[in-house]
Amino acid sequence: MATRGDELRERLVRVEGRLREIAAEADAPLDRLAGETIAAGGKRLRPLLVLLAAGHGDDGGCAVADDAGLLRAAVAVELIHSATLVHDDVLDAAPLRRGVPTVWSVAGRQGATAAGDYLFARAFGELVANGRIDEVQVLSAASSALAEGELRQREDAYRTDVPIDRYLWRCELKTARLFEAACRLGALESGGPAEALGLFGRRIGLAFQLLDDVLDVCGPVERTGKPRGTDLLDGTVTLPFILARERDRSLLDVRPVTAAEAEEICDRIAATGALEAARERALAMVAQAKDGLPHADAALELVADNVVARYA
Repeated sequence: MATRGDELRERLVRVEGRLREIAAEADAPLDRLAGETIAAGGKRLRPLLVLLAAGHGDDGGCAVADDAGLLRAAVAVELIHSATLVHDDVLDAAPLRRGVPTVWSVAGRQGATAAGDYLFARAFGELVANGRIDEVQVLSAASSALAEGELRQREDAYRTDVPIDRYLWRCELKTARLFEAACRLGALESGGPAEALGLFGRRIGLAFQLLDDVLDVCGPVERTGKPRGTDLLDGTVTLPFILARERDRSLLDVRPVTAAEAEEICDRIAATGALEAARERALAMVAQAKDGLPHADAALELVADNVVARYA
């Protein structure tokens, strides 16, 4: 008899295959650009959450009435995530992502924008096949939040007065809402508690972003795929900087810096203890997320713990 782990692995393989199919269905050169974007994907955390959230369905197991519908939801979430990464790289003029040349650096602004648009459109084309307006609404709301979060981040660039609450709201829009959508979609497909699981996803998504911002300050390039202080280079004000400036007032100057200056500022931020303080906030969010689960779920709890483990 197949275990839940076996079933999960088999579903993830099918998700991966469908992502490749969607990239290949585009006309050249979009097929290559979309395929490179998908191939450069990370750990597929968001589709994993869709599949795991389905384990809280009415039957208490992992079975769902329409396995194909669940997989389409998982694929759609990953396509939205991939699209936003391509568009982010266009806005940031980022040469690398995860140590690999970005679509923007290879194909230019127009090619990268078209590739991101294609992935975004195909996400909704995939999900609409489920025939459920509630699922489309969930993904649409998350996509709108992503756009708003990106605009807020641009508005806050190089500002010295960004409060923690505004930063956290920006992170919720830009990152946590898609985590929430992933969990909600899995719950909707299985008849599970969408509200509670959505809140779980939102909390771990927020913790994920906090720790991503910590890694920007302290993570080695071979691990993060980008130089330390990338956020400083484009003026993005993150929690480590906000906390550090409260402890070292000489850090109030937010201005365009060189790569060498960004490295130096990272060292100064770390010296204030701000990274540890940011990590504690993320730990608290993960603990809240686990406590709020409708019932104990070792797999979802492990995902939450691994969010924090990225910092270790």
